[in-house]
Amino acid sequence: MLATLRAMTAIRHSPKGAAKREEILETALEIVARLGYNGATIRNLADAVGLSKTGLLHHFGTKEELFVEILRRRDAEDLVAFEAALAQGHSIVEAFAGVLTRNANVPGLVQLYSRLAMEASDPNHAAHDYFVDRYREVRREIEGQVRAAVAEGRMTDSVAPEQLALIFVALSDGLQMQWMFDSGVEMGTQIEELFRALRLDALLE
Repeated sequence: MLATLRAMTAIRHSPKGAAKREEILETALEIVARLGYNGATIRNLADAVGLSKTGLLHHFGTKEELFVEILRRRDAEDLVAFEAALAQGHSIVEAFAGVLTRNANVPGLVQLYSRLAMEASDPNHAAHDYFVDRYREVRREIEGQVRAAVAEGRMTDSVAPEQLALIFVALSDGLQMQWMFDSGVEMGTQIEELFRALRLDALLE
């Protein structure tokens, strides 16, 4: 399930320095989750893993490239949680809503994702390709789930699968943006309620 997303979240690097790189990513993930984009300076991250700023960036190149790898790591962890929910019998919408609910506990990572998503619209930005690939693959997977539900007769084709997938992704990103301004917004619940209101219950089964 979601083999394309799994491949996308894989991190490729040479054996040399792999252990230190992993330590940096694990530490950076925790610091960014807690302090956010602005609070997680290169100095803070370098100090946390016992490196100079130059030593830290040796493993990633630039701060932006490091942040992209942090998001890839977050995606990998979210994917584990998503697939576990599916394996437990939850629907794709419930599993996706669960990831959003989980992200509410790591506000700094939501802030990082939203900040980079805006900046990465520039084709020259270090995160541009990451977001292009991520949006394409997430939409493709959701579209596949919708097509399967239509083929099995569990829902109508009144909305084109590719359009529904686009709306689904836009909804999740939009909810995260609103949640950053109002932490009372229950992101996961809102997605489930909208699909019920649209009578797309097949994706909730």
